[in-house]
Amino acid sequence: MFTHSSELLTNGAATGAAFQWPGGRLSFSAVATWGGGSATLEFLGPDATTWLPAVKDTDGTAATLSANGMLICDLPQCQIRVAIVTATAVYARADRIPY
Repeated sequence: MFTHSSELLTNGAATGAAFQWPGGRLSFSAVATWGGGSATLEFLGPDATTWLPAVKDTDGTAATLSANGMLICDLPQCQIRVAIVTATAVYARADRIPY
């Protein structure tokens, strides 16, 4: 269950579990030992099987971090998770931003 914020991954090195997102604007942030890796915010597609990358508000590119930071997304009600490639010691969270 998702409230106002949720730890999506804590000291992880692999793709995290799914969380129910209530819909709306969110900030996605992560810190990690990147080593050339990345963390991508994903949502479950309409077939209820395929995970799709969320996109950033400003430019439509995938919501992916490859360095410590934060980005903003808008998503409908859906399940979200963090997909990890190569990075270790990943701490990622999603925070709801009220309109």
